Amino acid sequence: MIDFGDDILDVFLQPGDFHFGAGRTRISTLLGSCISITLWHPARLIGGMCHFMLPSRGLPAGVPLDGRYADEALAMFDQAVAAALSRPADYQVKVFGGGNMLSRPGEGSEFMNIATRNVDSAYTLLARHGYQPRVAHCGGQGHRKLFFDLWTGHVWLAHRPSREVA
Repeated sequence: MIDFGDDILDVFLQPGDFHFGAGRTRISTLLGSCISITLWHPARLIGGMCHFMLPSRGLPAGVPLDGRYADEALAMFDQAVAAALSRPADYQVKVFGGGNMLSRPGEGSEFMNIATRNVDSAYTLLARHGYQPRVAHCGGQGHRKLFFDLWTGHVWLAHRPSREVA
């Protein structure tokens, strides 16, 4: 976390990181095939963001949650939402990422396309946990930069598609 002195706390998420909070906090990240989900409570001005890399690892018993995995990142959101004495339906949900970074469209096997698997798991898990995405920018080629201001709920996205190799 970096405090730039202008009363904005800047939190940069690395793959596997998770942040839930309030106040003048800006959460940002850089995405390739990974997914970020933002949750924002418009009445209470609280929310959070995750940055997951893979759909699941099959959570071993007694092991702490790991935000690198979609199913565990959603469980982390559930814990934060419950601790805030709120419900999933209270939040505005947005989903970003899942860019194919390994090959051009149509190349490679579906097994190898982790981006597609990440996008599919995000939608499946959000529905299972009672979250309804309002905005999504997923799939395609290339990387994304994401900025999320907790005090307003605004999300800014910069998307740069990969250049195709001839």
